[in-house]
Amino acid sequence: MTLLEAVICGIVQGAAEFLPISSSGHLALLHAMFGISSPEACVTFDVMLHLATLAAVVCVYSKDVLSLVKAFFTMTGKLFSGRAKELTGTENFALYIIVATLPLGLAFFARDAVTGLVASPRAVGIFLIANGFVLLIGNRAGKGCATAESLGAGRALAVGAFQLAAVVPGLSRSGMTVTGGTLCGLERAQAVRFSFIMSIPAILGANIMNVAEIIKTPVERSQLGIYAVGMIIAAVTGFFALKLVDFIARKGRFSIFSIYCFAVGAAAVIFG
Repeated sequence: MTLLEAVICGIVQGAAEFLPISSSGHLALLHAMFGISSPEACVTFDVMLHLATLAAVVCVYSKDVLSLVKAFFTMTGKLFSGRAKELTGTENFALYIIVATLPLGLAFFARDAVTGLVASPRAVGIFLIANGFVLLIGNRAGKGCATAESLGAGRALAVGAFQLAAVVPGLSRSGMTVTGGTLCGLERAQAVRFSFIMSIPAILGANIMNVAEIIKTPVERSQLGIYAVGMIIAAVTGFFALKLVDFIARKGRFSIFSIYCFAVGAAAVIFG
């Protein structure tokens, strides 16, 4: 991988991880453009880019993350001592994030079934178009009033189930979960907040699933600096992408991303 390719992949990963346009789909298309025919050839680099975007989430939502870490321990103590009714709003939020993460266990079994799609630009294009329609549905969903602290375990589980669609390259995790959140009654900005904080265990889990493949494909020393540049670019781009999505969500203009997905998806289908 060249330095230019690493920079381009870093920008795309940082933006597409949080903009609801599918980072996995865009990386798959980029790998095809760069002539990388085997997904395993760049799995380590992709994992490093995901970790960089994870750092961006933690930075932007640092106050929430710190309070949720503390709330996790107090929540656990109350649950095991039979004081569930005494949970605070932040403790409820921590509980809902855990509940929403549970469906990801099924992603382990679905991953192998969609591996071949990564090497098919036309298939990725079709799912990008489908992602555009999902965003339109989410954009027209009724305006909810629930917050992340008042969502409820049942609706949190439903929002988490939307993440399963993101194992398919071309379907955006953030797009699916924000749409799921609005359909489950979350206020749009709260749906974005819940989605991105929920991405922390999702990204960690996805990277853990790739540990075996990373061990099989060690990084050459000559590539370490190039990979580091890609990570820095991804983290910085991801930081600004998070801010942009939050702004657009408050304005209720997610249809902009739908148009983009339709255009890129159509191009991928036509040109392959």
